Amino acid sequence: DVQLVESGGGLVQPGGSLRLSCAASGYASSRYPMAWFRQAPGKEREGVAAIGSFGSTNYADSVKGRFTVSKDNAKNTLYLQMNTLKPEDTAMYYCAADPRVRLLPDLFAKDYDYWGQGTQVTVSS
Repeated sequence: DVQLVESGGGLVQPGGSLRLSCAASGYASSRYPMAWFRQAPGKEREGVAAIGSFGSTNYADSVKGRFTVSKDNAKNTLYLQMNTLKPEDTAMYYCAADPRVRLLPDLFAKDYDYWGQGTQVTVSS
């Protein structure tokens, strides 16, 4: 079974940074795409950042230049480095995995079969 476990969320002031981690088991993260999504109360889940089968990345316009997605294939772990955080970044953040080889990863939730339980990120002063 595929399991994805997120960690690293918390409360941070505007302008601060956090790094989220997603530990994958039963899944070859080195071969398949993975992504981060987020969902704020009362809003739809939205794609934040994705990394493809060969390392290509894709970002939502709202986080470009502030967030960086990366993978450590040896540790089977996905990361999201979030800098210059804004109150509008407040949401539950989810890790997702796609069991198909894709050169260019997308940010459509329907294309990701496996999901973690989420980690809360709150940006507030």
